[in-house]
Amino acid sequence: MSCFQKNIKLGGLYLSTALLFFQCGKSTETKSVESADNAAVFVPNPQVVTEQPIAKLVIGDQAPPFNLPDVDGVFHSLDDYADSDVLVVNFTCNHCPTAQAYEDRFIDLVKEYDGKSVAFVAISTNSPIAVLPEELGYTDLGDYHEEMKLRAVDKSYNFPYLYDGDTHEFSLAYGPTATPHVFVFDKDRKLSYSGRIDAKEKPGTGNAEDLRNAIEATLKGEALPAELAQTPAFGCSMKWAWKNEYTIKTNKDWAAKEVTLEKLSPVGLSDLLKNETDELLLVNFWATWCGPCIVEYPEFVTIQRMYGERDFQFVSVSMDTPDQIDKALKFLKGKASAVPNYIMDTEDKYEVIKVVGEDWDGSLPITLLIEPGGKVAYRVPGTIDALALKKAIVDHPMIGRYY
Repeated sequence: MSCFQKNIKLGGLYLSTALLFFQCGKSTETKSVESADNAAVFVPNPQVVTEQPIAKLVIGDQAPPFNLPDVDGVFHSLDDYADSDVLVVNFTCNHCPTAQAYEDRFIDLVKEYDGKSVAFVAISTNSPIAVLPEELGYTDLGDYHEEMKLRAVDKSYNFPYLYDGDTHEFSLAYGPTATPHVFVFDKDRKLSYSGRIDAKEKPGTGNAEDLRNAIEATLKGEALPAELAQTPAFGCSMKWAWKNEYTIKTNKDWAAKEVTLEKLSPVGLSDLLKNETDELLLVNFWATWCGPCIVEYPEFVTIQRMYGERDFQFVSVSMDTPDQIDKALKFLKGKASAVPNYIMDTEDKYEVIKVVGEDWDGSLPITLLIEPGGKVAYRVPGTIDALALKKAIVDHPMIGRYY
């Protein structure tokens, strides 16, 4: 079982996986295991690597070979696309808002060239363990191989989505500078274009003009003018696996934050739930004696780290009795819950239920996503589906996936 798989089962997905960046082993071997039918199954193994030189392909350079798994673990190589007159390689990722802004345009372009001897491949280069929760404020997913599959299904990708996040073995030979960054190769697999998809990041304002022009010229065997053949690729920086100083520092800084716990009266809770702020408010009711509450709680800390710099705030409300404040605080400190934390200052649970509303049957946990003014936009009685909750937050009009 990989380090990532262990942490998924323990909860706190992004927080714990970020820590893996300096805790996991240093093996550089791509792993596979045998399935029940004796077929090889790809097992991702993201790891720390030493800094390496990054290539800078120029027009006319040969396409470097690659052999990478797609979201289903099936390997794809450069030679697999030999029959196509043009090959487009798009270095992209899940989490980057710019990559997401160009997603639909890329999908539409693939449809446009269906049957026209143009092959399209996308490669996620980012080391997933180099991506902090704080860098995921515009997404519901990080860049793990498992999460790539979720995004591919969610968006109905019509192209292979390949993973090179373990050691960047093949991406380093291409040298993408940002996500997304596209490379177009001719029939002989010589570079004819490198750069942006188009010059207009905001969805609905561009139509992949630069990439389409490059494909058309390449199909005709024509060279693009020098100023059009290589353009800047605006987007999120590449998350190379050796850039971990900031990752380590940020995790340590968060762990060092003060964690406090204040008593809250039913009247105070009523005021809290009115959400007289200009932010989305996520409120989780939990208790130390509630098993599901304890298991899922780290996800809320991760969610705060993800969206805390947006119009968003997570608040925890403990339903332990007031005399259990020390026990509740100890738990919160162990989870680095550096958010507004409250414990109800009453032993009358039904008084609290009355404040929350008749839609609550009193069972724990319960989680509410509340808009300014008190309207509940998303309610989860029982254990959360972390991905569904993140989607509800990032797709809310107050947050959004784009700058």
